Amino acid sequence: MIRVLVADDEPLIRAGIRMILTSADDIEVVAEAADGREAVGLALRHRVDVALLDIQMPVVDGLSALAELGRTAPGVRALILTTFGERDNVLRALRHGGAGFLLKDSAPGELIAAVRAAAAGDAYLSPAATRHVADALAAGPAVSRSEEARRRVAVLSEREREVLALLGEGLSNADAGRRIHMSEATVKTYVSRILAKLGCENRVRAALLARDAGLGV
Repeated sequence: MIRVLVADDEPLIRAGIRMILTSADDIEVVAEAADGREAVGLALRHRVDVALLDIQMPVVDGLSALAELGRTAPGVRALILTTFGERDNVLRALRHGGAGFLLKDSAPGELIAAVRAAAAGDAYLSPAATRHVADALAAGPAVSRSEEARRRVAVLSEREREVLALLGEGLSNADAGRRIHMSEATVKTYVSRILAKLGCENRVRAALLARDAGLGV
């Protein structure tokens, strides 16, 4: 079972998320928190696999909770629930190793898929959120980003670029392996090597770099 913590200061939202997640036979909501400080404590106490963190919470916000989990419980995979208001929030979440971003109005099936992906060690970007993240990370004109991205991925082997392209499509390790007839464990090894070569903190950064470089397009 995937052990999940839900952190949101609105009880009705927590109840709705719990109802959706517990409809899946492989997910169990083991704790709920109304603020970031409580979320960190409960995540440690209940040994959760995935934490769903709202950004706007009292006492300690979701991004600060994400950073604290990274220090005290690096095994917990954190998904950020957001409406994408500010660029800085997105960048902070990426820097602190967030496992993905999910919009609060996402479909129930997408929420379940995101939790499963995070538990499997994959990053998840809501299709509706991808554009917002890409916009937030845009550091200059599109042409400049594209040129820089192509320069960076040039250090990769042909097979590594193929795997990176699949990350850009948002595929999990398992799905990528099926696409290119490779075991999930081998894909995971390639992903680790790709992140190291590119200097990317996480799969989300690598996926956006793949898109900028035009891989798989």
